[in-house]
Amino acid sequence: MASEKSKILVVGGTGFLGRHVVAASARLGHPTFALVRDPAPSDPAKAQLLQGFQESGVTLLKGDLYNHGSLVTAVKAADVVVSTLGALQLADQTRLIAAIKETGNVKRFFPSEFGLDVDRTGAVEPAKSIFARKAAIRRAVEASGVPYTYVVAGYFAGFALPSIGQALSRAPPTDKAVVLGDGDAKAVFVEEGDIATYTVLAADDPRAANKTIYIKPPANTLTHNELLALWEKKTGKAFERVYLPEDAVLKQIQESPIPLNIILAIAHAVYVRGEQTGFEIDPAKGVDATDLYPDVKYTTVDEYLNRFL
Repeated sequence: MASEKSKILVVGGTGFLGRHVVAASARLGHPTFALVRDPAPSDPAKAQLLQGFQESGVTLLKGDLYNHGSLVTAVKAADVVVSTLGALQLADQTRLIAAIKETGNVKRFFPSEFGLDVDRTGAVEPAKSIFARKAAIRRAVEASGVPYTYVVAGYFAGFALPSIGQALSRAPPTDKAVVLGDGDAKAVFVEEGDIATYTVLAADDPRAANKTIYIKPPANTLTHNELLALWEKKTGKAFERVYLPEDAVLKQIQESPIPLNIILAIAHAVYVRGEQTGFEIDPAKGVDATDLYPDVKYTTVDEYLNRFL
């Protein structure tokens, strides 16, 4: 008989990635819980999202990251806790760790990660400080003794691909495309629903326990130049490439306001330093998601770009 699927609690489930994790958990047959401050919000879009959760069998648990009692109650309902909290609440995940430690019933914790590997990044400020907060949470999780999985997933497709990889634009290029560096560093682009699927699959997988799971789909690992060439082929239109050397990128990071400076600092790490792909996975510390779950039919970059035609 198949083992019973773990009960999954998602903290930050109404956010950009969190809603996908909630949906994937329910779709894959896990008893799923979402921590929400207000189960009946006045915001119509959020109310509709929560209604959709409930219609798919998700249980809404009223609680707050800053209310320890409610957090403990929610954590008691779960075997696995997945945090998808945003940048402003990363450091406050210590509250979640404390609740998990107190209840003693959680068999796996996924802190909010899903980007670059924060233990091996050389990102410049202001991204450096954000990644330092994520690394500090990793150390806190490890010190707590709670089993964990860290998910490293490259770029969210929904963030990077609408501009065809351009960090300085939110739209596809028309006449020219701005490329950071020489455009030859490999980057990884993963659809948010696929990130969620791999995350949920890892929840009950002993092979992912106390390791970093790297989501690097082969068809989605390509240089910015290759990405632009793919878009040119699809649109039948060529455009000029404007290459920004590293010193110009660094200068622009220093001179840009929030959040553009953060976006550029991350893009510098990816497109100039090549941090998403320029390393080998240490099998003692990490695993490749596409090796663990070869049957997952992920959305390719090629398929994703068709949404913009």
